[in-house]
Amino acid sequence: MPAKIYFTDDDDLFDICRDNVFKAVFTKNTPASKGALSKLVSALISREVSIITIIANEPPIENTQDRQIRYDINCRAESGELINVEMCFNPSSFKPARFEYYADKLFINQDIKGENKTYSDLKMAYQITILANERFFKDEVFFHTFEYYDPVNQIPLGGQCRIITLELSKLEKIAKKPPEEMSLQEQWAVYFRYLTDKSKRIIINEIMEHEEGIAMASEALMTISKEEAERFRLISEEKYELDRRSDLAYATEKGMEKGMQKIVEMLKNGKSREEIIKDYENGNY
Repeated sequence: MPAKIYFTDDDDLFDICRDNVFKAVFTKNTPASKGALSKLVSALISREVSIITIIANEPPIENTQDRQIRYDINCRAESGELINVEMCFNPSSFKPARFEYYADKLFINQDIKGENKTYSDLKMAYQITILANERFFKDEVFFHTFEYYDPVNQIPLGGQCRIITLELSKLEKIAKKPPEEMSLQEQWAVYFRYLTDKSKRIIINEIMEHEEGIAMASEALMTISKEEAERFRLISEEKYELDRRSDLAYATEKGMEKGMQKIVEMLKNGKSREEIIKDYENGNY
């Protein structure tokens, strides 16, 4: 068990739901970080596993030059299971097909070529997505596990792929439960959702006492928070991302505004709808 971690109202914590912070917490080469990742995955797939390998993502977390970073954590358990874990702060543009695509890609990239290998050598593949901000599914359930299933005859295929989602926007009632009455999935979800909410510090501290993996994640987070260079790197990456989104939104808004103004001018000058469409197709505005 790691040293007891306790957060006070004065602690200035990074938001672990920010994908760069999430990856920094769970992929560092420290016992706390490695243990936290194993405990998190075990809680979400409902089976005890030990993560032994973190497969290199593009680029490594130390790289601050390449800003097109995907913050997925691709890893392998000691018994061979393949797991992809991602934190998504703004999932509104996602489609269910996206989850299926990455789960299937994880599964089919396994190497079973060769005379001594068969389908029985294929390992389980898990696509885990933590949806931090907006609701994704219409129901009130925050934790879903999907697999191949015959809905008419109610028979599961029992395949090797699983798609797991956590929606942190559906935790209002769960957060009112005593931590000892929460499931492991509920404890992790409440931790992610309310870690930086100072009004929830008491329940977060209680959750850390109940779940060793969450205490390990907190230890890794405190290390990051206290390292000045790491702090400024993460702040810089977050600033870059927010600036990029703002610039894109501004450029889109101005482009639409300019285009509308030009159309209005063309209409005032007597051009027909057909002429305007033709100009557009010819790239004249």
